[in-house]
Amino acid sequence: MRVRKLTLAAMALAAGLSLTACQNDDGTDQSATPPAASAPSSSDGGSGSAGSDQEGGTGSGGKTPNGSDATGGSGGSGGSGEDGKTAKCRTDELEITAIDATVGGDDRGTVAVDLKNGGGRDCTLEGYAGVDLKTNAGTLSAERTGEQAPTIVLADGDTVTFGITYPVNDTGGSGVRITGLVVTPPNETKSVTLDWPGAAGLPVTDGSGTPVQVGPMGSAGQGG
Repeated sequence: MRVRKLTLAAMALAAGLSLTACQNDDGTDQSATPPAASAPSSSDGGSGSAGSDQEGGTGSGGKTPNGSDATGGSGGSGGSGEDGKTAKCRTDELEITAIDATVGGDDRGTVAVDLKNGGGRDCTLEGYAGVDLKTNAGTLSAERTGEQAPTIVLADGDTVTFGITYPVNDTGGSGVRITGLVVTPPNETKSVTLDWPGAAGLPVTDGSGTPVQVGPMGSAGQGG
């Protein structure tokens, strides 16, 4: 009987030592599976911060904040001037001269008027010049011939000529004495007064109309 009690006591002591060896000092069971660790949050922008661009914003694409191109805006080019057309010739840009261009035997005299472009740029002449003759009886305005008036682009340094025709005074009388020529370029208001290079006078008319006619730009050869 005494032997059996000692054996039971020894078994109980061994069981106690075995249980102690499986526990920590704080009484926890090391054989138990530890809890899963939670993933730490990101410290540089939070969850999903890698999907945005912190320096320029998502999809900046080289644009400035107002949506314009970073290299200079909408890319428009300078305009080409007045609707892309060459500007008209101004009186102050033209050197205007007149010579007698009458051909012997003609029943009408001719004066050729040259307009030379000295403006340093190309310019346009279109239509008829205004022509007035100063006479001892007053101012006499020339009538247009009615020929088609082309548009002429006059390069710097070039010359265009138009003609003035008038009746020759062969009546033997003094007629109407011409004292000067006034020329106004097409589409201009400023005039130039020149010496009259043609015959000294015109025949007296019945006053029914002007005997002087003017042609359009280019209606006479250069210099006559």
